[in-house]
Amino acid sequence: MSMKECDHHKGAKRRAFRRVFCCIVVFLFIVLVTILLIWAILRPTKPTFILQDVTVYAFNATVPNFLTTNFQVTLTSRNPNEHIGVYYDRLSTYVTYRSQQVTYRTAIPPSYQGHKEFDVWSPFVSGNSVPVAPFNFVGLGQDQANGNVFITVKVDGRVRWKVGAFVSGRYHLYVRCPAYISLGSRGNGVFVGENNAVKYQVVQRCSVSV
Repeated sequence: MSMKECDHHKGAKRRAFRRVFCCIVVFLFIVLVTILLIWAILRPTKPTFILQDVTVYAFNATVPNFLTTNFQVTLTSRNPNEHIGVYYDRLSTYVTYRSQQVTYRTAIPPSYQGHKEFDVWSPFVSGNSVPVAPFNFVGLGQDQANGNVFITVKVDGRVRWKVGAFVSGRYHLYVRCPAYISLGSRGNGVFVGENNAVKYQVVQRCSVSV
């Protein structure tokens, strides 16, 4: 008799466990479907970035295979979403030449961007005697002789989406802004300040990956 009661209790526990498990699965499924429906209705769109201008204070080969640079870049970002805000976390910008980083990273202060809002950032990025690969150093001399140098302004960081009171987890943000600057002949630039700095209007749309 005791064995039958024991088996009966075990069977009841199994059935109770199955009910609880099924309830949890159904609840999670409903939550997931709700989030997907909200996401589909709101249709979140990644932010857009435009490189407005590049001011060159220094772009000099100090000694063979070393480069000293000093830029100020102006970037605008726009949140195209009507119902979703964007938190920008831990953003940093830097410049590369021929896929090699030639400046140190400069941090951009964290910010929140509301619906359809714009932000403008004008950070300085520089590098003092940064080692450059020998083939890139040779290529730089050739580019300067031709009158055009191609650089890429990059922004890396993390973003979060805000829908009402809900804030998502962090997503990696990668921004790439190509720019041609004519260091050889400065006809396309405008002298600014007293340090022979040259400002180049770029107005180049950047590629954005999230």
